[in-house]
Amino acid sequence: MYWDRFDICEAWYAFSVDHHRGQFSPEYAIMGRLQAMGYHPGYGGVTYDALTDNGKAIYDNLVSQQEK
Repeated sequence: MYWDRFDICEAWYAFSVDHHRGQFSPEYAIMGRLQAMGYHPGYGGVTYDALTDNGKAIYDNLVSQQEK
């Protein structure tokens, strides 16, 4: 895993879409913060399969942190 802003934003976005529990969940708030940073996903959003290997590693790390 290495630092790449685009991979980080895409991984966080995919994570928030896959794991949010409604409008008031912390995962849902991630989308608003990403938008405030200027990140906009491509048409159709971002899925896990579309992430780079680095993005998948970041996503997997977020999922493992959520499980704790």
